[in-house]
Amino acid sequence: MAGAAGSSPGEAGGGGRVCSPPPAEVEAVAADWMLEFACCCLCRHFGAGRAAEFQRWRDVAQALINGFSKIPTHQKKTVYLCQLLIRTAKGKNLECHFENDKRISPLESALSFWTLLEREEIKLEKLHEDIRRLIQIQIVAVYMEKGYFKEAAEVLERLFTDSASDKPLRVKLATVIKSKDPYVPLLQSFSYDLLISKIKLYIELYMKENETNFLIQAATKQVESNGLGAAALQNKTVNVNENDKRNLETKQRSIEEQQSITNQSPRDTKKPSIRPHSGQKHRMSRVLRSLNSLQNVEEHGDALACGRRRQRWTYKEDLELKSGVREFGVGNWAKILVHGDFNNRTSVMLKDRWRTLCRIEQG
Repeated sequence: MAGAAGSSPGEAGGGGRVCSPPPAEVEAVAADWMLEFACCCLCRHFGAGRAAEFQRWRDVAQALINGFSKIPTHQKKTVYLCQLLIRTAKGKNLECHFENDKRISPLESALSFWTLLEREEIKLEKLHEDIRRLIQIQIVAVYMEKGYFKEAAEVLERLFTDSASDKPLRVKLATVIKSKDPYVPLLQSFSYDLLISKIKLYIELYMKENETNFLIQAATKQVESNGLGAAALQNKTVNVNENDKRNLETKQRSIEEQQSITNQSPRDTKKPSIRPHSGQKHRMSRVLRSLNSLQNVEEHGDALACGRRRQRWTYKEDLELKSGVREFGVGNWAKILVHGDFNNRTSVMLKDRWRTLCRIEQG
């Protein structure tokens, strides 16, 4: 009976009760999607070198990661990659600390997450080894660039074990530290820029593996759906614009030929003030102005437009509006207004004109 009382009218009438999933489980699934999306955004902005956007998504990713009481197994790689990128971005800032132990630099902290990432990989490639070596070298190099040679020697002791594979690099770095020269060939060849470029290669591979992220797919479909009408209109207007231009050129040539014939008439030379010719010229001049106003090249159109209550849209303004929609998308009227060449228009006017153009094309 309690179940019946808690059911909705539609459920009671249908005879079947649909149980909603627990909110906690729904939140967990949504959090998974958001974290994967945030990680993809971090990768994209890290690769493009967009610091402001990277910082914004860094905060989003960090908030989502902090919400985990325990990192889900399927999200470990995503979390480790986010932490690696966040620390690498601050790699040369020794005043920034990610660990409770203040001796640990951002790159040393990044190395710990790279180690965790390697454990999540099915197979380690040469790229993984290259990145590991570059991080190790740059941890020492950053200290030396700042003149902290004692700290460089201390971090060297923390970085390397006594394994045979680590010994050659350890010996080379120890020699570099003793020289107190941060510009030796070893450090220049295995530079911070090279480290960044290798990490960019890694995240490109990660992005290809994670193209199926639900939020990215859903957002892509929504954008494509919103832009479908605009795209269709743009495809139609390409040929229409070309035809308009050809028609205008044809009409102008015809009128110019008529003017030429009129000007060469013997009557014009003998009787320049005859009213029929004057009236004909006036009508021709009016037609020319109308045609030119469509291309926004008329000399007197502005004065005529200002005298009217509603300013007519010119051919050039329509082209500017279509170009703006093509570049910024439908709805971004303020941005289109700023970047376009319009004559005393507002974003509301742009929106209304776009509706009119759409109706014209659809009709």
